[in-house]
Amino acid sequence: MEPRQSRLLAVEDAGFYPASPSSEFIHSSVLSLCVLVVFESEIPIDDSETMTLLKKDFLPVNPRFSSLLLKDEKGKQKWKRVEVTLQDHVIVPTFPVGLEPDAYDGCFKEYLSKIFMEKLPEDRPLWEIHLFKYPTRDAAGIAVFKLHHAIGDGFSLMGALFSCLKRADDPSLPLNFPAASVKECQLRGNGVVRLWRGVSGALGGCWNTSFDFCRSVLMSTVMVDDRSAIRSGTMEVEKEPVSISTVTLSLDIIRQIKSNIGGTVNDVAVGTIFYAIQLYKQRTSQNSSGTRMTALVLLNTRMLSGYQSLNDMLRQNTWGNNFTFLHVGIPSCKDAEKADPLAFIYKARKTIKRKKNSFAVVLTGRLLQMLRSIRGPEAASRFIRGTLENTSTAISHLIGPMEKMDLGNHPVKSFYFTVAGAPQSIGLTMVSYHGNLRLSVAGEKGFIDSELLTSCVKEAFDKIYTVACGKNGIKQR
Repeated sequence: MEPRQSRLLAVEDAGFYPASPSSEFIHSSVLSLCVLVVFESEIPIDDSETMTLLKKDFLPVNPRFSSLLLKDEKGKQKWKRVEVTLQDHVIVPTFPVGLEPDAYDGCFKEYLSKIFMEKLPEDRPLWEIHLFKYPTRDAAGIAVFKLHHAIGDGFSLMGALFSCLKRADDPSLPLNFPAASVKECQLRGNGVVRLWRGVSGALGGCWNTSFDFCRSVLMSTVMVDDRSAIRSGTMEVEKEPVSISTVTLSLDIIRQIKSNIGGTVNDVAVGTIFYAIQLYKQRTSQNSSGTRMTALVLLNTRMLSGYQSLNDMLRQNTWGNNFTFLHVGIPSCKDAEKADPLAFIYKARKTIKRKKNSFAVVLTGRLLQMLRSIRGPEAASRFIRGTLENTSTAISHLIGPMEKMDLGNHPVKSFYFTVAGAPQSIGLTMVSYHGNLRLSVAGEKGFIDSELLTSCVKEAFDKIYTVACGKNGIKQR
């Protein structure tokens, strides 16, 4: 068929450039991931300027938005610049007129689940926009950007989208993002103390690296998490329908908790999720099942302090997929109601901090490159798929702007994102925006009760706040 023939690219053709290894890993017959970003508008959607906005602001952000991902005669994937027919990328679904917001809310959730499952057409650039022009409980209208992960990771894709958005209060000013500083370790004491700390730190680092790397390889090949309330064990679970729910948490309260007990915003968020999972297991009467559960916490390997412009990313060679997974065991308890809520944050903080100081992520990257060189990109893709398939969930956290955004003269009330195509029963994603943290739960429909889980997140968050801050915002002892 013509579309399939067009997927092969002759080496002498002009206008193409090689795909990165990471793009090859997550765009294959083994694994194909997409990112869906959902923008909730404060006003009804007016799509009269959509094509102009896309042509003027969106396409110029990165050439991959105007490229096909093809294979050359040697089977290597390459990006090929093409003319983009914008009308093919903008979808406006129709529903009955005159329904109540609650009814349209259900329509949108079903529609989001539908496009979550659909594959992007391979005969045009790997992105599309869906405009839901009906009022829901949370928005007057909704715009959904669906982009293939091969174009870039969440950091790159969000950076691209944010470069198209303006500040709602003053479009002439840039969006601001929370600073994420990387603190250098400072050794204090006399020379002997510094020497001892350096030696012990190096020995500990070697042990951590060896342990984490070996465990990572085993978890990607032979070790498998137990079946539990959040892992069904269904083969090719990514082909099962999903239900998507969200919950909003206050960043001010998260920072207050962080200030009282230490750690980072991410530590508090991940610890809250871990506690919520235990509450969810108890609510679903599966508290005794699945003692071994592992979360893959995504780590951005750029070590940057915020979103960068496209030129900065290209100059520093950081555009694309620059992330890795940290295997973090999800703590279990016999009775979630009697457990110490803060223990889950302490555990998350300790494990994530230790793994960040391990070189296992570097070794895993080298292993993937070796697999690609010896057995081809499909082998590396199978390794990544095994990493996802054998664990219980993946948790991704991105940083959004502090000010309210405007998308084509549509003030953005809130937004969230989710990842499609991962072979897991549940995926958890978080993004901060305008003083809040929005958590999205994408769960295997009929197995995961995503609404119940988001309510457990809210309950866990409230309990953590009560214990950490008390009535006067002071940690109770």
